[in-house]
Amino acid sequence: MNRINMYLEELESESKTTRKMLERVPAEKFDWQPHPKSMKLKALSTHIAELPTWITMAMKTDELDFASNPYTPVEVSTNQDVMDLFEKSLEDGKSELIAENEVLLDKPWKLRNGEQIYSNDPKSGVIRMALSQIIHHRAQLGVYLRLLDIPIPGSYGPSADDQSF
Repeated sequence: MNRINMYLEELESESKTTRKMLERVPAEKFDWQPHPKSMKLKALSTHIAELPTWITMAMKTDELDFASNPYTPVEVSTNQDVMDLFEKSLEDGKSELIAENEVLLDKPWKLRNGEQIYSNDPKSGVIRMALSQIIHHRAQLGVYLRLLDIPIPGSYGPSADDQSF
């Protein structure tokens, strides 16, 4: 199996769990955060929903420079907005996971803020990081939901709230 197919399969698999988690985010709690240093629920949910677009960015560009391209999150008001953003981002990311792009995976890609370089990795590493970030932030979301007493769906097996996995 080539890497493109491997990433596509993983993205498809992880999107099922991500979707189940994002569906449970209550818009009336968007401003809630478990700690002053933590992201608000809205920011975390939006970030998770946008992460598949990093695949497209990695494949179509050679770098992201925050100094000339500051991050502006998509504005959402409802849970449906979050879900729609995730579905749009997922389709965007999948659109670049095509066989012809296998040859691009070893090309370098930089993450920087002006002269400060945060990383200089192959595009394949950026895709791997995006997939890992989805999983990482989804786990954070699970903690948020637990603290809000919202049942957690099963991920890689049953959860304390969802034994029907």
